[in-house]
Parts: sequence; structure tokens; C-alpha cells
Amino acid sequence: MSNNLNILQQEAIELLKNLIATPSFSKEEEKTAGIIAKLCATKEIPATWVGNNIVAINQCFAEKKPTILLNSHHDTLKPNPQYTKDPFTPVVEEGKLFGLGSNDAGGCLVSLIATFLHFYDKENLKYNLIVAATAEEEISGNGGVEYTLPYLPKIDCAIVGEPTQMQLAVAERGLMVIDCFSYGKAGHAARNEGENAIYTALKDIEWFRNYEFDKVSDLLGPSRMSVTVIETENKAHNVVPAVCKFVVDTRINELYTFEEVVKIIKANVHCDVKPRSTRLRSTSIALNHPLVAAGINLGRSYYGSPTTSDKALMPFPSLKMGPGDSARSHTADEYIYIKEIEEGIELYIQLLNQVL
Repeated sequence: MSNNLNILQQEAIELLKNLIATPSFSKEEEKTAGIIAKLCATKEIPATWVGNNIVAINQCFAEKKPTILLNSHHDTLKPNPQYTKDPFTPVVEEGKLFGLGSNDAGGCLVSLIATFLHFYDKENLKYNLIVAATAEEEISGNGGVEYTLPYLPKIDCAIVGEPTQMQLAVAERGLMVIDCFSYGKAGHAARNEGENAIYTALKDIEWFRNYEFDKVSDLLGPSRMSVTVIETENKAHNVVPAVCKFVVDTRINELYTFEEVVKIIKANVHCDVKPRSTRLRSTSIALNHPLVAAGINLGRSYYGSPTTSDKALMPFPSLKMGPGDSARSHTADEYIYIKEIEEGIELYIQLLNQVL
């Protein structure tokens, strides 16, 4: 296997073009999984299918060594309706590779695969390497990295490929969606009967609007709560509603657990509070962790990311880092610069050379 950097870069770009040309909506990633598995086969690298996830392990794997996971996703959302280009036709214009999933997170994925290929047959590494191209990231589904991890050897840390302009996202906000229910008593609006559940809910909504959490993160700032949906089951205008449901979107910094946030909420509101899920927790990795320290040595800056990723589902330290720009994700005519992929592969290899 050739480890020539230029060859790896060109192969990564061709792989990304193939992935763009192959629809891979969340839960429908079989064909892109097949493309990645076929690449491994051409390199004579054993690859394992775990659902629509593809996993490969470095040739000189040793159980006594710690293991680094290289992970990114190959699923996409459906294309933005404002696309002017064919989202499934990879086109290069003025150094930009256009296509659905090019920036989020195809560029990251092919760069990490190229990095894995570079180190695949290296002997005497300090760490094992595993690459996992996973599914369902865009919908936070159960069939992606969360489904894959139990099939892997023990993982000590990870690099999660998401577009960060190759800077170091060392912390990430958690996302918890909460359903709240306020109760009243049904009645006829014309006769001023009943107890309006909407009015009851308004007191709690005002609390959510104004509450400020005490602990403010240096990386992520304050935790935030936003009421985003309110509804009743009423179909008639003249019925005072007995139940009012509203939804609270909470974005939690790394200084609070979800359980602490729920406890604070319940102590201050009268409505019933029911978290939908506590899976997408806030995460952080220490600034002195070898992966972060290596990035800082390369002149990379670190920051707290406002967006969630598969990093939230990993029960071990993980660094979010990859080529591309998060601001381009899910936009019409999505693109990534060819140069970003080339530099991304080079920087990943430089970073791991300090660790491995």
C-alpha cells in the first residue's frame, strides 16, 4: 500500500465524488457503505459491516495498546429545496467541490479514511487505530455510531470528523428536548367557564424565558432554554382548553448534567416536565489530552462548539475536528474546497504523528 501523501489526497477526492453521486439519506446508506467497503477491499483491508456502518482496524492491532477511533458519517439529509445545482452531481468549480454531503461531512470522512490508510500497516505504533464510517448521524439515530460501538474493541479516545476548519472543538453543547404539560379545566369560552390551560402555561413559559443558569462555561457560555412549540388539542375556537403542551429546547454547557437541569426546572415550574431523551449530552475533552495538545502544537485554536454531533454519544474523550466550514452545512449548493481536503489529510497525519 502506498502512503504517498499526494496519492492519498487524490484518492480521497475521488472517493468523495463517488459518495456525492450516491444518495445516502439517513437510514438509506447501504450504497455508500458499499462504496467504502469496496475501497477497503481494493486495499486488501478487512472491513466489517455493522448495519450500514463500515469498520476497519489497523493491521498491527495489539490488545495491550490503547485505541484511537477515527469516526465520521456518510449519511445526509435531503437536499435543500433552493439548490441550483444537481446535488448528486459532483462538480469542481474554482477549487470548490460541489455536492450534497461534500462539506458535512464527506470531506471529513474521506480525509480520515485517507489518514487511516496512511497508518494502516505501520508497525510499532503507540496506539491502535480504528476507522468507522457511520450512519444516521444527521437524525441522531440509534443505528449509527451508538449501534456500532458495542462491536468494537475498547476505545480510549476519538477524533470525530465534522467541519471545524481543522480547528479543535474541545467541548460541545448537549441537546435535551423537554415536553411540558399544563392543565386547566375545559369550559365554554362564551360563558367564561373553565380554567384556561394556556394561561396557566404562560407563567411557566415566562420563567423559561427569563431564567439564567449560574454556571457559565469559558468554552460554551451559558446554558440556554427556548420555548419553541405551544399547542392544545382544541379544534373549536369557543372551547377553553384543559391541556396545553409546550416544548422547550435546552442547550446545556459542560458544567451541568441533564439531571441537574431537570431538577432546577421542576423546582421552579408548575407544569409536568418530561424529557424526550437524555442521549445527546454535553461533552468536553481536557486541554492537556494528547490529541488536543498535539493540535495546539500544530498551531490549531480550540473552542466550544454550539452544534451537536456523534461526539455526544461517545463515552470516552473525543475531539471534534475536520476540514470544511460548519456554516456551509445543510445549505443549498453545498461545497468544500479541494484544498481543505488536501490540508485536512496532511494535518490529521501530522497530529497523529505526534501521538502515535
